[in-house]
Amino acid sequence: MIDHPNIAAALQMLADLGLPRAQQNERSALTLLALLDLRPDREWKRATAPLMGITPIMDWMRVHYGKEYKPNTRETVRQQTMHQFVLAGTAVYNPDDPARPVNSPAAVYQVSPDALALFESYGKPGWAKRLAAYRRDVQSLADRFARRRDMERIPVQLADGTEIRLSPGEHSALIRDIVHEFAPRFAPGSMLIYAGDTGEKMGFFDREQLAALGVTVDHHGKMPDVVIYDVRRNWLLLIESVTSHGPVDGKRHHELAALFAGSTVGLVYVTAFPTRAVMARYVAEIAWESEVWVADAPTHLIHFNGARFLGPYGS
Repeated sequence: MIDHPNIAAALQMLADLGLPRAQQNERSALTLLALLDLRPDREWKRATAPLMGITPIMDWMRVHYGKEYKPNTRETVRQQTMHQFVLAGTAVYNPDDPARPVNSPAAVYQVSPDALALFESYGKPGWAKRLAAYRRDVQSLADRFARRRDMERIPVQLADGTEIRLSPGEHSALIRDIVHEFAPRFAPGSMLIYAGDTGEKMGFFDREQLAALGVTVDHHGKMPDVVIYDVRRNWLLLIESVTSHGPVDGKRHHELAALFAGSTVGLVYVTAFPTRAVMARYVAEIAWESEVWVADAPTHLIHFNGARFLGPYGS
């Protein structure tokens, strides 16, 4: 443990705020100090609230307190400290742009305004009273920020009128286009089986319907971004939504074939892109015997196996 009064105070504060025992440690104390830009020579009354990503937080710990974490602990800081800070209302996720995608490399955190006011008053008369008042209000604060982010979620309307809401971002917007634009054109009357969400474990998953088609997926199976059942032709359309990575290449084609090996219906492999410019970056990787759909040209489908459909088009 690095010996400094600010770290000892931060540890006590985490306990006073009711953070779980797993977050009452040096890593979380240093993270809190970084979010407040509370350097060793600064008092609590000089705390500020900069916007900081995980890597800048770790760099700050090293520069100001001499604590160096290995790069592969980045996810530990995010999942085992920052996630709990956000849930507790101590910090806010992407306050500058709530619509920023969940997995964006530009993601940032900031101490919430109410928490900053509390931290600035540490050591002053009346601290215990202010802490008690803050703890009474903190749940409503966390709920307020959660509602604000929920307003930015992307609505996806299913064929039966049900609405699901996906985390903000390009990836979810493309999934919406697949459901709203691709499916009615190329698989009319189809059923949505699965739609992934970068911010959740499952955005939508009809496990029973997939099992009825012979496929049971355990937690080890990496589902495609969208699975649609074409009822009329008795096909499963396995669709990858590609905005930054992950087309159906040869490796992914093999993985999906293995994952859906038990299917009693035909399998169709599709890669969806938002634009032809994005598609151009991945053309060399796309697997043969698969389809490509581009959201900015929604009435067309590209088939990657020319010999199968070689011949003139009708006028």
